[in-house]
Formats: sequence, structure tokens, C-alpha cells
Amino acid sequence: MYAIVRAGGRQEKVSVDDVVTIDRVAKEAGDTLNLEPLLVVDNGKVVSDAAELNKYQVTAEVLGEVTGPKIKILKYKSKTGYKRRLGHRQKYTQIRVTGIAAK
Repeated sequence: MYAIVRAGGRQEKVSVDDVVTIDRVAKEAGDTLNLEPLLVVDNGKVVSDAAELNKYQVTAEVLGEVTGPKIKILKYKSKTGYKRRLGHRQKYTQIRVTGIAAK
């Protein structure tokens, strides 16, 4: 059994006990998180109807925050002496899917 869920601005394919990195969520480590299923596949039965999907619930446990790779930004204009170096690291939340079940 697996599900396609909406997590932040993206869609993720998850099944039970998967560890997934999603956009940052304001939750502490150990908290539970409910994700909105967009599609559920259960033993070959595909559920994509909104009325049917309301019967399913995807729960996950927050493992903690992680940071993405460092992105280096360099701004430079020739002949003026202007240069500027910046960096950015995106923060993500790591979760473990604990259940995909009908309500």
C-alpha cells in the first residue's frame, strides 16, 4: 500500500515506515503530523476520488529538522568594483510515515 500525499508545495510518494524530507513544518521532534492524501493504492485498488480519499488518513512522526545543501550566490558587476558573495541553506523537516489507513 502506498499513497501520494501533499507535503508543503510538493507531492511525495510514501508508504509505511518511509523516511521522507519535506519542506519545513513548525513541529517538534516526536510530534505527529497528518498529511493530505491525493491518491491511495491498496493492493491494486486505486483511489483518487475526493469523496473516497476523505476516508483515508496518512499519519507521520516528525524526526527533526535537517538542512539542505549550501547554495552559493555571487553578484558581480564589471568595471565598478562591485561584488557580493551570499549563501543560503534551506531548512527541511524529516518525517517517518507511521500509517496509511481508512478512518
